[in-house]
Amino acid sequence: MSESETLAAIGRYLKKQHVLSLCCGTAENLWCANCFYVFDTTQAVFWLMTEPDTRHGELMQQQSVVAGTINGQPKSVLLIKGVQYRGQISQLTGEREALARAAYCKRFPVAKKVSAPLWEIRLDELKMTDNALGFGKKLRWQRG
Repeated sequence: MSESETLAAIGRYLKKQHVLSLCCGTAENLWCANCFYVFDTTQAVFWLMTEPDTRHGELMQQQSVVAGTINGQPKSVLLIKGVQYRGQISQLTGEREALARAAYCKRFPVAKKVSAPLWEIRLDELKMTDNALGFGKKLRWQRG
């Protein structure tokens, strides 16, 4: 499977989900949060909305490298699917922010009433486990 086919396969799963875990921190302080997200396959980025003065917001401003997971909760080990990711997070501004906000509000209409900033995780690496393809089957993607 080519890199673009792998990203497309992972992207199909990611577009069916809507909450990611976001893990961030410094050498002295770690924290995780759950955030609603939009995945843009063409750019391999997540867009999320959060305030900069939250605990995770403050940490990701100090250290832009983040990681996390996206998964469902199947009852059978044979149905496990999930993604682990790593990337760089930054707060969006200008046209890029407007593009992300439009996509985010389309997916989560209630966000139109919220003025919180949008952030982008530029993905460096994705790893998907998909037991439906065979027990322990992994799909891996890395930014070129």
